[in-house]
Formats: sequence, C-alpha cells, structure tokens
Amino acid sequence: MNPLHRVGLATARHPWRTIAAWILVLVALGGLAATLGGELRDNWNVPDTRAQHGVDQLREHFPDAGGSSAQVVLHDDARLDAAVVDEVVAELEGSEHVTTVTPRLSEDGDTALLYVRYDVPTTDTDIYGIVDPLWEAAEPAEEAGYQVELGGELPGTATEIEGRGELIGILVALALLVIAFGSVVAAGLPIAVAVGGLVAGSSGVMLLAGLMDVSTSAPTIATMVGLGVGIDYALLIVTRHVARLRAGDTPVEAAARATATAGRSVVGAGLTVLVSLMGLRLAGLPTYDAFGFATAISVVCVMAAALTLVPALCALAGRRLMPRKVRRLDTSSPSGSDYSTTERGSSTTDDTWTARWVATVARKPVAWALVALTVLLALGAPALGMRTWPQDGGSDPKDSTTRAAYDLITDEFGPGANGPITLVADLDEVSPGEVEALHREVADLDEVASSTPVSTSPDGRLAVWDIEPTTSPIDEDTTVFLDELRADVLPDGVEATGYTPILGDISELLQERLWLVVGFVVLVSIVLLTVMFRSIVVPLKAAAMNLLSIAAAYGVLTLVFQHGWGSALLGVDHAIPVSSWVPILMFAVLFGLSMDYEVFLLSAVRDDWLDTGDAKGSVVRGIASTGRVISVAAAIMVAVFLGFATESAVVVKMLGVGLAVAVALDATVVRMILVPATMTLLGKWNWWLPGRSSAARQLDDELDVTPTPTH
Repeated sequence: MNPLHRVGLATARHPWRTIAAWILVLVALGGLAATLGGELRDNWNVPDTRAQHGVDQLREHFPDAGGSSAQVVLHDDARLDAAVVDEVVAELEGSEHVTTVTPRLSEDGDTALLYVRYDVPTTDTDIYGIVDPLWEAAEPAEEAGYQVELGGELPGTATEIEGRGELIGILVALALLVIAFGSVVAAGLPIAVAVGGLVAGSSGVMLLAGLMDVSTSAPTIATMVGLGVGIDYALLIVTRHVARLRAGDTPVEAAARATATAGRSVVGAGLTVLVSLMGLRLAGLPTYDAFGFATAISVVCVMAAALTLVPALCALAGRRLMPRKVRRLDTSSPSGSDYSTTERGSSTTDDTWTARWVATVARKPVAWALVALTVLLALGAPALGMRTWPQDGGSDPKDSTTRAAYDLITDEFGPGANGPITLVADLDEVSPGEVEALHREVADLDEVASSTPVSTSPDGRLAVWDIEPTTSPIDEDTTVFLDELRADVLPDGVEATGYTPILGDISELLQERLWLVVGFVVLVSIVLLTVMFRSIVVPLKAAAMNLLSIAAAYGVLTLVFQHGWGSALLGVDHAIPVSSWVPILMFAVLFGLSMDYEVFLLSAVRDDWLDTGDAKGSVVRGIASTGRVISVAAAIMVAVFLGFATESAVVVKMLGVGLAVAVALDATVVRMILVPATMTLLGKWNWWLPGRSSAARQLDDELDVTPTPTH
C-alpha cells in the first residue's frame, strides 16, 4: 500500500483523534513558542561591502557612533520660536539611547530639522519600531501649534502591516470555493486547514526567532505564501475526494485514495517550493535567510495539515462536501467502479471548454506556441530597463508621517538632506593635510549641496564629515554620483557610508546575487522533477516556462511602479524604482509556486500516458481533467496576493502585484497555451530520459509505484 494511502486511511478512519492530535500539536507549539521563542529582529548588516566597513570603523573608534538615526521636523506658517525648538531639542537629548541632537533651521525660519542620533543600531529591540519617545519629546511644538513629522531610519520601522491582505484573501477564496464546489462545507474545509497550518507555522517562526535573527517582515511573507499554497494543497485533495465520492467510494476510502493520488502532487509541489526558498540563502544577506526559513516552516506546516487534516475532515463531512442537489440524486455508481472512466469523464464533461480549447491548441501547436511566447516576451521586455533601489520615505503613502517629513525636508532643505553621506577617513592611511584637501575638493563638487566640518575620533584614528547630495537617496543621479565619488575622488583609506551608501550597496549586492540564486534554484528543481517524472525534457521545459512567466511578472512590475502605469490605483502617487528586496524574493517564491501547477498538471498527463500510451491524447485529457481545480486554485492564489497589494508598505504591494501577475500568467498563457502546444509538438519525447533503454523504461512503467487512477 502506498505510504500516502496509509496516512489518508489512518486519519480518515480516526478523524477525531487526528483533530485532537492537531489541537495538541498547536497548543504544544504555542507553549514552546511562548517559552523558547525569541522576538522578531531585523539584521540590516551588509557583510563585505564598503558602506558596512565604514559603519564598523565608526562603531570601533567613535563611542556611541554607528547607531540609528531619526529626523524630527517642526514646521509652521510663520517663523518658529527658538525657545520652543530648544525645548524640543532638550527633551530629545534626554531620551533613552539618544547621543546627539543636531538642530538645523531653514532659510526662512519656518522649519526646523532635528537630526537625532542613537547609540544602538536601528534593529536593537530597545528602539526598533518605537517612536513614542520622539512624539513625547515634540509635545512642546505640538502645543505651540506646529506641524510635527517624523522621518529617517527609526521612524521608518514603525510602519505596521494592517492585516487586510489575509482577510481579503480568505474572503475571496471562500467565495470562489463556494462557487466551485456548490457546498459551504467543501469551501470552508481548505481554508480551515490552511489557517490551521499557518497557526502551527507562526509558532514555528517564533521558535526560529529564538535561534536566529528573524526579520519583522518575514511572518508577512510566510503568511502570504503559506495561505496561498495551503488552500491550494487542500483544494487539490478535496477535489479528488469529491470525485471519488461521485464514483461511489465510501467517505473513508475516498479520502484515502484522494490522499494517495493528489497527495503525491502535494508532496512534489511542496518540495519544489522548499527548494526555491532555500535558494534565498545565496542572496548574501541575513534577512533573506530569515525569509527563506520562516516561509519554509509555513509551507511544511500547511503541507502536513493538507495530508493529515484534509482526509480526516473529508471523512467526517461525508457526502456534505457535494452540492445539495447532487446529494439528493442517487446517481452514484457502485463502489469500486472504474475510477478512470468516472472521474476523468466527469472532469472532462465539467471542463468541456477546457478540453475543446486544448484540442484547438494541439491542432496548431507551432502557431499557438509563438503567440504565447510573443505575449510573455512582450510583457517581460520592460524588465530589461528595471531599476532597483531600497525604498525610502519618499515611497511611503502620502498620509504617513514619514512621507510628510520627507516632503518637508525636500522642500525646505533640499532632497539630499533626506540621505546624507558620511565620509570616514582612516588617519593611519590618509594624513590630516590630505583630509583637509579632500574635504575642500568634495565640497566643491557640483553634486554636493552642503558639507559639514571635519571631526576627529577621540583616539585620533578617524576623520569624519557629512555631505549632502543635490539629489534624493532614491534618485538615479545619486547612485551615479556615489559610484563616481568612490571610483574617482576618494583615495584608499576613505570610505563613504551612511544611509544612502548602504542602500546602494544593498542594491548592487542583490543584483549580483540574483543570478546565483536563479542558477541554484533552477538546477536543483530540474534534478528534483527529473526524479519525480523520470524525464529530462519535462523539467527543462517547465523551468524555461517558469522563467518566462517570472520575467513577464518583472516586466509588469516595472511598468506599474517604475513607469507608473496604474500605480495610483494601488495608492502609489508617483513613479518609483522597484525595491531591490523584491526580485530575488519574488523569484524564489514564484519559481516554487509555478512548479506547483506544473506538478499538478504533469502528474495528470503522465498518469494518462502510463495508462494509454497515447502521448498527444494524454496532453489534452490531462490538462482538461485538471482544468477546473487549477483554475480555481490559481484564482484563489491571485486573490490572496492581490489582497496583500492593498497593504500600505510599498514592498508588500510590489510582492503582491508581482506574485499575482505571475500566477495569473502561469495559469492562463503558460498552462492553457504553451504547455499543450509544446507537449503536443514533443509527443513521446516529453518522457525521454537519456541513458535508459526502451526496455528499462517499459520496466519502470510496469513497476511504477505511483498510484494511477486505474489501480
């Protein structure tokens, strides 16, 4: 007996025991998370970069330096009262972890920029996301009627995820499932299972936080992916279970058979997602390690829930999973009737449009393949001009205090005041005279708006001063200026660091590492699929198609955010670069999710091929039989991702849009056109594996341990 069949049979025979076991697991995990779990904490160090080296030098030679910073902006229509500003400065200086407060007044005197420095990094749990002390210190200004806004590094961490994404995704998913199944019970079951898996995953993420730094954004990414795949995995098994009920099986046997067949696809799909997520470790940033591990924990938990809770709940629900009108009719065939005829026949009947469409594509595969390629390449073309950059306050929603502070600073002090650059000179390598000459040279550059005096560290080892570019941190001209400054102006022993250079180094590092992540994920996924399907052609083709759909999603993302096509609908009021955090994270998640649908679809095609030996006919029948479930699953996942696009955080918006577009393209252009066209063209070559004789292939097929519908 297949192991998955045994799991399904055991849980279906004892549903209450299974449910009780899950409750105990959830309680135990919750208790462990409460006692052994850690706090979420970001790690923003960028190892082996020039900006990070400068920060390390500051921390080593300047007491209380190299920490976080914040900007408190006071504004009024008339000239500010100096006494009020001084009172706010005094209050800020008395705040915990604050080392210095540097006030700066605009030329017309109606705006004060108070630059606050801390003795701990932004990610320190004592200050991360905590801005109440800044608001309290600014109370004298508010009492005087001044506008008070907070900007910079520390206030930027106070942005919260509202949680709309999860709620919107679940509600839309429920509506789609009710329409698809015609049964509230059947619709609610996949969602309940996915949520149960996510609860276990959340506890697992907190336990992970006790072992390593886990980004505060990691749970959001993990929830986004876990909710989507969890509903999909449960949906696949429930759909197969309902088909078995219609074939006349008892609820217990239907659950066991559904777990044995659909469960195999769930395991394969889950493994491909996990492989993709592990590729994030090659990104070179600790934050991505946390993203990968946290999301992997959620995927494992929802996969376990699908394989155990679904058969238990299906058996418990009995025939209530079918629409009421079907339950009223005694149309079920005798138990043990031919599953292939019943299920595939009903699927094909239910999906007559899909069957006719696939047959149409199969008649002219070359023409349709060219159409699909043209669409995907056209959508992907804008990605060639994609510019990436970590987001700053200028990308925040217009009604946020960080955006208001950013705009006030830009208007009153110039855009470069939002991201000053700190120059750090090692006096063991550069003489004081050379530092003075360099200070004058840099201040005279056309790209520099202002420069502070040089200060020396207490141990006499470092000389430090700040400059402000004439452009904002996110402006492409700032990136060009920083590159030229490092290459042509700064001598050995002098580093450029601070907010803007760190962002620039992050962007450059992630651009370089993207190709390493892509290579690893694609290679390992091909190996995994080769083992699963005993073919080299199918995995290579699947990888190529996934890359095409991801490239198209990158292109759409570039059009929407970088060129502003429809970005106002998402609450983004001006064009911005694509966040440099997005491409790698999006690729790792998308490649795994795209492989989900490939595994579901190809499993059905391969089963039919093994049954009939009809290479071309199996493509039509396999895609037709999976059409309805994959369409519903894709629609649910798109809804979940678009729900997250409604969040205020720009990076989450970008991920939501990019993931939704890629899944939609994968379920339509790829699955409905490119897959049937290419598989029809290749015929039996789809299942070719080098180095195996025809006799060996025949023996493998005869001994195939994968349950097929006729077994």
